[in-house]
Amino acid sequence: MNPLVTIVIPFYNCSYVNQAIESALNQSYQPIEIIVVDDGSTSHQELVAPYLNRVHYLGKSNGGTATALNHGIRHASGQYIAWLSSDDLFAPDKINNQVKFMIEHKALISHTNYHYIDGMGRVTKADVVPDSRYQYPQVFYRSFLHVNPVNGCTVMMRRELFQYIGMFDESLRYTHDLEFWLRAIQAGIHFPYLHQTLTMYRWHNEMGTLRHMDAIQNEYNHIQERARTVISKLINS
Repeated sequence: MNPLVTIVIPFYNCSYVNQAIESALNQSYQPIEIIVVDDGSTSHQELVAPYLNRVHYLGKSNGGTATALNHGIRHASGQYIAWLSSDDLFAPDKINNQVKFMIEHKALISHTNYHYIDGMGRVTKADVVPDSRYQYPQVFYRSFLHVNPVNGCTVMMRRELFQYIGMFDESLRYTHDLEFWLRAIQAGIHFPYLHQTLTMYRWHNEMGTLRHMDAIQNEYNHIQERARTVISKLINS
């Protein structure tokens, strides 16, 4: 019997949330549990209404993505947990292929390749990671010195991971993902890469990455100081 997978969809005033839910419902894999976490939205909740008999809908006061993810994870029943932003999409075989990969590699966490799409869902850049470079740990570790090499919506995690290293840091509104990856790596947890494109990451005018660019950069600069320390120890060990 396949293990249960929970897909957590944080939602805040997003006009694409119905498309994200559809992509989660259209997975080739079963069984799947879908949790939509409304992070204090004031608009677009009507887009979720048609799916209320097929998803778990949790409300909370606005606190940012990390708080919404943690809220969803705490209510998750799945052995595996995937994060899908409300403006992004999963390919139909995303869960199926990544679960198989993680079982094969005995992994607590993994990530994959992805496409960029626009507001209309058209691919603007295919296979953002151009080759299988992240299959080599030293290359993967070194990449943290310059960028965040892991798109959060390509990630799948086993529940046990949170028992080992804790939840997402809710004090970080924008770089909670990068900080979590670094914490996993620092704990010596293998973070394998599946070279398949299984997520569509949407660039659009309302996305937080564009609206909060300065704040994101400031937070990123702070996290990078920690990254240099962590990665230097790994590379030189």
